[in-house]
Amino acid sequence: MTGTFKITTDLEICDLALLIEDTMIIADLHLGYEQYLNKKGFMLPSFQFKKIIDRINKIRELSGAKNIIINGDLKHEFGKVTYQENKELKGLLDYLEENFKEITLIKGNHDPIIPYISHLKNFKISDSMKFQDHLITHGHFIPEKIETQTIIIGHEHPCVGLRSGERIEKIKCYLKGPFRGRELVVMPSFNFVTEGSDILHEAIISPFLKETRLSQFRVYAVENFKVFDFRTVEDITKIMEQQVTRGWR
Repeated sequence: MTGTFKITTDLEICDLALLIEDTMIIADLHLGYEQYLNKKGFMLPSFQFKKIIDRINKIRELSGAKNIIINGDLKHEFGKVTYQENKELKGLLDYLEENFKEITLIKGNHDPIIPYISHLKNFKISDSMKFQDHLITHGHFIPEKIETQTIIIGHEHPCVGLRSGERIEKIKCYLKGPFRGRELVVMPSFNFVTEGSDILHEAIISPFLKETRLSQFRVYAVENFKVFDFRTVEDITKIMEQQVTRGWR
């Protein structure tokens, strides 16, 4: 389905953003990631920032969102601000202030020094927030009190790896499933350097998901503003096992 796709009564997917009425939620931008990889010996041009702005703008135009919440990991480096990060943080803030009424940042594990960056003073910054009947929290820790029916996290960077012969195609995805009698929604990353962590082949990292049976979670894959309902993790695993078995015959 192209456009928006409703996954709860008041929560919609619009590409890499969730929508609650006139508010857009995105997660895990990891600004400055290319510079971090360059220092590790992986030479990449700085291309992500423009793609992030273009994608936010397209979602805003399609959805009519007037407010934005960034659910953690706005930047990549933990204890410092690199030149690329500083430049991109300022550019992002300028864009957001021109196009959104309210800007909120939920702190992620990569954001310990965000409150001390002077040109981010107009952000509303919080460890988590209750928004209507949703708890929005990054996902690297479980808050002591959860008073909402729905929990929205990032942190995991979920994608689903679909095998075609020897090749695995990774597609960013949302996950939705039960957590302590509530509904947990896991967002894909708003990062364009990598697709994320393959939920079928890689270990999970969020303490939320470590408490759940991941096999029960429904998978909503997203690509180029199209949403694909892949059913549950268990369903996908069974289908892939059947394909492997047929290939051995």
